[in-house]
Amino acid sequence: MVIDVHGHLTAPDSLYVYKANIVSHRGSHGRGKVEVSDDEMVAFLRQPTFGTGKSHLDLLKEVGTDLQLLSPRPFQMMHAEKPAKVSQWFIEECNNLVAQQCRLFPDVFRGVCGLPQTPGISPKDCIAELERCVREFGFVGCLINPDPSEASNYDTPGMGDEFWYPLYQKLVELDVPGYIHGAGCRSSRHSYSTHFINEETISVISLAGSRVFQDFPKLKMVCSHGGGAVPYHAGRFIAPSLRRGAVNFIDNLRKLYFDTVLYTPLACELLIKTVGADRCVFGTERPGVGTAKDPKTGKWMDDVRVYIDGFDWLSAADKKLIFEDNAKKLFRLDVGAKTAA
Repeated sequence: MVIDVHGHLTAPDSLYVYKANIVSHRGSHGRGKVEVSDDEMVAFLRQPTFGTGKSHLDLLKEVGTDLQLLSPRPFQMMHAEKPAKVSQWFIEECNNLVAQQCRLFPDVFRGVCGLPQTPGISPKDCIAELERCVREFGFVGCLINPDPSEASNYDTPGMGDEFWYPLYQKLVELDVPGYIHGAGCRSSRHSYSTHFINEETISVISLAGSRVFQDFPKLKMVCSHGGGAVPYHAGRFIAPSLRRGAVNFIDNLRKLYFDTVLYTPLACELLIKTVGADRCVFGTERPGVGTAKDPKTGKWMDDVRVYIDGFDWLSAADKKLIFEDNAKKLFRLDVGAKTAA
């Protein structure tokens, strides 16, 4: 079985019309809602998307993905929008659509919720939406944006800070993972893609140097996009840890999990060799940024399975860990499937 832990919502235009409306009136005309009938949603998910000529469902089937964990598209979540209720309403509507798609295609999708985060506001304010999605919809995790200010004017504490503890406590209680994923970026200096990588790098370093996993030994955390820049620069953090006589940085790093949303074989190889196959979960974000064909090979760049299958230095057992076993254990997929039903 191939489980893609990193997928995002492909939604009808009505979601983005809704977003434009609530942003334009800043909530003064009321919340409203996004209404898509089941028949309309099924038809939509069978239509071509991302300019590929293939539907979201067909794009998964083409590369052999059996199950995909589905969450809101992070760059759309507008955590820094004012008033905060505008972002909250939009994220809740995104979660509702994720739940609908998971209900309609339970053998293809499982849900991961977005959280209504706000700059400077404690993550405990997100707990109600997390509980709604886990308890009512059977979602198996949540996205966590390390920088809800969207690179604007608020310096959010690092993820190793006690600021995040109310959320970590609830994740442990619900026994679902937190999925570290940057979101929107308001800085003119870089794009949301570079912002993702920057924030995920900062988060991994912050967590690896903190007491979080001592204080919450059952906490499960996954980092998107292969841990940002960390696998490439692990030596920069290993050396100081050894010089201080502290725990080797790699040992702390291996308290987290990392997805394989990396679009070159060399990047995937470096990640797996740095953190180990037992800490990697298969992810592609397909359809998404990587859904383009390499002009040299004619193959999809986000067909990450081909890269990993081609690693003859990985045992069959290690490949199974990456493709299936780690995700099943981490997200309790067998248990969750029974709950959601």
